[in-house]
Amino acid sequence: MQLVVSPMAGVTDAPFRTLAIKNGADYGISEMITSQTHLWDSNKTRQRLKSSNRGEPKSIIQIAGASPDVIAEAALACSKFKSLDAIEINMGCPAKKVCNVLAGSALLRDSKLVESILNAAVNAVQIPIFLKTRLGWDHDNKNITDIALIAEDSGIKSLAIHGRTRADMYNGEASYDLIAKVKKLVSIPVFANGDIDSPEKAAMVIDLVNPDGLYIGRGALGKPWLFQQIKDYLSHGHYYQIDDINYLLDLILEHIQTIHEHYGEVQGVRFARKHFKWYLEANVLLFNNQHKSIFQGFSQIETADLQLEYISKIRNYNHSQILFI
Repeated sequence: MQLVVSPMAGVTDAPFRTLAIKNGADYGISEMITSQTHLWDSNKTRQRLKSSNRGEPKSIIQIAGASPDVIAEAALACSKFKSLDAIEINMGCPAKKVCNVLAGSALLRDSKLVESILNAAVNAVQIPIFLKTRLGWDHDNKNITDIALIAEDSGIKSLAIHGRTRADMYNGEASYDLIAKVKKLVSIPVFANGDIDSPEKAAMVIDLVNPDGLYIGRGALGKPWLFQQIKDYLSHGHYYQIDDINYLLDLILEHIQTIHEHYGEVQGVRFARKHFKWYLEANVLLFNNQHKSIFQGFSQIETADLQLEYISKIRNYNHSQILFI
């Protein structure tokens, strides 16, 4: 069962992916980049294309766009990067700014265009092309079975499905019934995605879908060790518990330091804040429910060194060692 760090723009950057892989993920996929190659010289895109200097086992770039020719051009440009293992096309992003240019999940309203884009990408390069998508545009148009058959016929090598429509955004609960139907319908690997935030939930989704793997995104925020916990639970029926504040702080320090290295101090300090907040919110008991006041102090720090010093000093607080599952 392969566990993949699901791409989330502005979140699952190289530092996060590397840490997740160290804690059980099999591989991660880059944050989404535009298929318009003339925009790749921006600082944001360069950072998203940059792998961690600590290494990743696979290099997979996710691209988004609305034109077969532009997607094909982007795929060809990506294929020239050293040691690229695959390219993933995004047809699942629900963000307005993406759908407004008819990219992301907006493409699900036009199956002919989907077919043209996938054929263009597959024919442009020799490396594998993956697809990540949703159940459909809305509840009246859940066309994922049609999209899956198009993907298979086009030569797509892997299909990841988020168990919501675009209209759902990230509201409500993910549904897995149609993903299970797709798994039985096609012969290519199918990955399930959506609301997988615990080993027990992972096992439930596996029982329902019988997928080739899971994409995990928001569920791992503040707990990148979730991937190893899932593997342990699937193999042994139990998983290790984070019961030591010092262990957690060591992991946070490692993560924040790699963020500083990846982005530089100015951006790194800003990106570190949101990840630190997720750690606090996901582990409130280990911080004796003082997460809000701890973050308030951290959010006011403007330098990388002081951020690391602040986290180190938390060790001196009187914390209880509380079991966390």
